[in-house]
Amino acid sequence: MKNQWTSYLFGVVKVSISGRGTERFLNDCIRNNIVVWNVKRYESESLSFFIRLQDVHALRAVVKKNECKCRFEKRLGFPFFVKKSWRNNGFVLGLLAFLLVIFVLSNMIWGIKVEGASPETEHLIKKELSSIGVKTGKFQFLVENPDDIQKTLTDNIQQITWVGVELTGTTYHLKVVEKNQPEEEELVSPRHIVAQKEAVIKKMFVEQGQPLTTLNEHVSKGQVLVSGLIGKEDEQKKVAAKAEIFGETWYKSSITIPLKTTFDVLTGEAKVKHYLQLGSFRIPIWGFGASKFESFEVEDDVYHVKFLKFTLPIAYVNETYREKEQIKREYSIEQAKEAALDRGRKDIEDKLDEEEKVIGEKVLHQSNENGKVKLTVLYQAIENIVKTTPIVQGD
Repeated sequence: MKNQWTSYLFGVVKVSISGRGTERFLNDCIRNNIVVWNVKRYESESLSFFIRLQDVHALRAVVKKNECKCRFEKRLGFPFFVKKSWRNNGFVLGLLAFLLVIFVLSNMIWGIKVEGASPETEHLIKKELSSIGVKTGKFQFLVENPDDIQKTLTDNIQQITWVGVELTGTTYHLKVVEKNQPEEEELVSPRHIVAQKEAVIKKMFVEQGQPLTTLNEHVSKGQVLVSGLIGKEDEQKKVAAKAEIFGETWYKSSITIPLKTTFDVLTGEAKVKHYLQLGSFRIPIWGFGASKFESFEVEDDVYHVKFLKFTLPIAYVNETYREKEQIKREYSIEQAKEAALDRGRKDIEDKLDEEEKVIGEKVLHQSNENGKVKLTVLYQAIENIVKTTPIVQGD
C-alpha cells in the first residue's frame, strides 16, 4: 500500500481472523473498498492484516456475512497516541504549554541595538522605532520588515545618512552612519593648492598661502592656484596652503528622449491575500479568489516562524496584488527638448555637492529622427576646484 504514513496519521488497526473461508473474507473486504495490507498467514485457517481505522465499521459488516472469527490485536497511529497520552493529560498539557511559551517568546522582539550613533541620534532612532511599533515585547510578524524600517528611519531622521537594519534572532541590530561626521584633521605638512580640473575662477578666498591667480582667470588642470611658499625668494617659508576656490566648469552630455513612451504606473488599487506557508506549499487563510486586475504586480511579505534560534519551515505570507495600468505619453519636439535638458541637468547635479550647482546650458546639436529627439548639451556649473599637493624639494 502506498502512502502508509497518511493512514498512520489517521489511525490503523491490526486484525486477525481465523476459521473457514479466510480468503473469501479478504475478497469481501476488497469488494467493500476496505484497504488491506501486510497480509500474513499463521496457520491453515488463520490470517492477520492491517486496515484503516475508518474502515472498522465496514469490516464489522463483512464479519457478519462470514463464518470467520475476528479479533483486533493492535491499534496504531496518531489518534490512539493522543488517546493514550490524554491519560497523562497533566504532563501533556504542561509540555504543550511550555512549548507554546517558548514559541511565543521566540517570535517577539527582545532587544534593539544601535551602533555608530551618538546618544542624541540613538534616542531619536529609538523614538521613531517606537512610533512605528518596533519595540521590545512586540511580535515580529506585527511590525514592518527590515527594508521598510530602514526607509522610514532614513526619511524621517535628518541626522543620519544611512542605516542598516538586520533582525538576528529576537534582536534588531541597527548600524548607523551620521551626517555630521567628525572633521578630518587638516594636513599640517607644507602644500600647494592646484586646480583639479579646467575652469574659470568665480569665487576665491585664500586663508593661508600666496595666491597665483585672480577672479575670472581661466586655469587648466593641475595649475597652482595658491602657493605654499610665502615670503621673499631668499627667505621663503613653507606653509600648508588653505583656500576656498570655486570655478565655472563644463560638462558635455548627450541625451536621447523618445517622442512616444509607454510605461506602467500603479493605480492605487490593491488586493491582499493571506497564506500559511508550510515549506513550499501555501494554504490560503483569507482573501480567496483570483485577482480582478488585468495587469498587476505582486509583492510578498514573508514572516517566518521561529523556535529558539531555529527558523521553522512555517511562515505567514502577506501577498499584495497591486493594479497597474499602461500609460502612453507623447511629447512634442519642444517638450522632448525640455525633458532632455532637465534630465541632463539632474544627472550633472547628482554628481555635485550641496554647495555646487548648474548655472546654465547650451545646446550644441539637436536632431530629430526615428521618433526621438537627440541633444548634445554643454552644461555650465559652479563647483569647488581645490586640490592639494605636497611641496617637494625643488619647488
